[in-house]
Amino acid sequence: MGKRNGPYLADFAVSTKVCVADRATLERFKNEWKSHHPLAPEQLEFAGKVAIVQAIGYYHGADEIYTLEGLLGLWHEQCLRDVPEGREG
Repeated sequence: MGKRNGPYLADFAVSTKVCVADRATLERFKNEWKSHHPLAPEQLEFAGKVAIVQAIGYYHGADEIYTLEGLLGLWHEQCLRDVPEGREG
């Protein structure tokens, strides 16, 4: 819900490199998230991957939903991180 920039202001801009959270974080999100756009089991395989933000959407309530180049599915902001220093992909 816009932890950095506030509601309806994306935390990660289009063309920004992001890192998918680690597998434990993704599994926790998958098990606990009860709202829109749940993670698909196949998305767990992308844990730790670096990708480029292709598109941003917002769900009612300001939840940020991202499409990442080359990665299956839609991604909640809670499942994404800044790319760690020294890691480009």
